[in-house]
Amino acid sequence: MAAVQVEIVSDVVCPWCYIGKRRFEKALDDLRHTHPSLEVRVRYKAYQLDPSAPIDAPSPVVDSYAKRFGGPERAAEIIARVSEVAAAEGIEFRMAQALRANTRRAHRLLKFVEVHAEHLQSSVNERLMQAYFHDGLDIGDPVVLAQSARDAGFQHPLLDTMLSTEADEWSQRVMDDLAWAADRDITAVPTFVIDDAMVIPGAQDTSMFVRILRKLADK
Repeated sequence: MAAVQVEIVSDVVCPWCYIGKRRFEKALDDLRHTHPSLEVRVRYKAYQLDPSAPIDAPSPVVDSYAKRFGGPERAAEIIARVSEVAAAEGIEFRMAQALRANTRRAHRLLKFVEVHAEHLQSSVNERLMQAYFHDGLDIGDPVVLAQSARDAGFQHPLLDTMLSTEADEWSQRVMDDLAWAADRDITAVPTFVIDDAMVIPGAQDTSMFVRILRKLADK
């Protein structure tokens, strides 16, 4: 069976990463129908859009957007636009209640899941994004992270212990991901890296992902 490795460089608080994830998954569904013998392995690489966000001190995302993008009016325009695009992909953004949070712990969780249940990493990532963009939860809170993982079907006896620790192999794996992206000059997310050779930047339309994956499958 042919196999393709896709590394998705992403942050769980990135709206375009959520949109890109949905579009890419739709393309994968299409590919499974047309090229059932092709195996596509997907892994998520950590990236932090806002590494300076404080830990254990959540604040309204709309305030952060206003500071970053030049005031409340401009921030509202950007949020409205991206929310409209998300809705077209079946995603409901509720940015008015979203909480700014440092995503380091969320990425540690995703690394933990990747090692112990790789097939659930995408589902846990999806649940974290839903918690942030829709539910208004603090995804920097270890309790929220643990429950999100369990909601996605992930169970592990050391989950809570891992989330209560900071300096360990999971933090190092996150740092390794950040270095991996830097080595490839990746400075924006989402970025899709196929077989560590082809780089696809941005939340491309589903049709674009379909064309790329079909070309790979035909080879």
